[in-house]
Amino acid sequence: MIARHAFRAVSPMQHGIRRYASDGAPSGGMNRWVKYGGGFFAVTFVAFGIARAMTTEPEDMEKAKAEFEENMAKIRNPGKADKKPANPTFKGGDQGWVDLKLESVEELNHNTRKFRFALPDKDDVSGLQIASALLTKFKGPEMEKPVIRPYTPTSDEDARGHIDLVVKRYPNGPMSEHLHNMEPPQRLDFKGPIPKYPWAPNKHDHIALIAGGTGITPMYQLCRAIFNNPNDKTKVTLVFGNVSEEDILLKREFEDLENTYPQRFRAFYMLDKPAEGWMQGKGHIGKDLLKQVLPEPKVENIKIFVCGPPGLYKAVSGMKKSPQDQGDLSGVLKELGYEKEQVYKF
Repeated sequence: MIARHAFRAVSPMQHGIRRYASDGAPSGGMNRWVKYGGGFFAVTFVAFGIARAMTTEPEDMEKAKAEFEENMAKIRNPGKADKKPANPTFKGGDQGWVDLKLESVEELNHNTRKFRFALPDKDDVSGLQIASALLTKFKGPEMEKPVIRPYTPTSDEDARGHIDLVVKRYPNGPMSEHLHNMEPPQRLDFKGPIPKYPWAPNKHDHIALIAGGTGITPMYQLCRAIFNNPNDKTKVTLVFGNVSEEDILLKREFEDLENTYPQRFRAFYMLDKPAEGWMQGKGHIGKDLLKQVLPEPKVENIKIFVCGPPGLYKAVSGMKKSPQDQGDLSGVLKELGYEKEQVYKF
């Protein structure tokens, strides 16, 4: 995980629009241990291997070589050499629904919780790609049809043994109400992965993420993929709207990104009901802010992603017609000169 840093509250003008400072990655103590302490053990294993080779029959040489290479792998990757190959839980196609056990629930704020579901085996991974989501399903005793809703896990795609969902409770929202009423070890049906936007490193020079409420989760999935890959140099601008400061989900994670990668990651927050002393934007995400902070539409290889409640889509980009049809581009982004191909609606 990215090291915690002191938070810097910054307004759009304080950021300096479209200017980035240099970034750097701190070296960790584990790397130094591997370099020096690991080197000592490597020499020991080399000596052991030579001595064994001098006293071993030829037919045993291949076995001795395999043992030696296994030991060296443990030195190069401490803690990883003994892991089993990762098995994806969700394979798509005609796999059907997979029921998972709720392992734990964490309160994030007054109406949002993080739900951790255990995968079938502790060495399993989700099988999700960037960007993709999972479907959830449940059917209450008095329901004629089951409720099905998509969610984007906030856990890493290579996390073993579990997936995490961050879910806001909405009044009269049947799935969010059901999840918030669940307790370990109850179970829930999942299906997927549901592919969204296929990401590849450096696919775009600069992307902008416009999100509202829990629409932040697919944006966070993209950010993880970009900043966990040292070969991906994509710049990212986040514009995130919420009701109040306590409603800002994953704020700590985004603060870490902004402080660790100041050249490449910028975050701008808008609040409908800010507390006294709030240093950033007030009100809804609108034309003035987006004109100020987004990359220019005709200069760079860019992509703008939008995800949030219906009001955000209508104001910023227009609604999707269906999961397969992005619909026409309208709203503020069209007014600012962006083309339909430059915008993706989650």
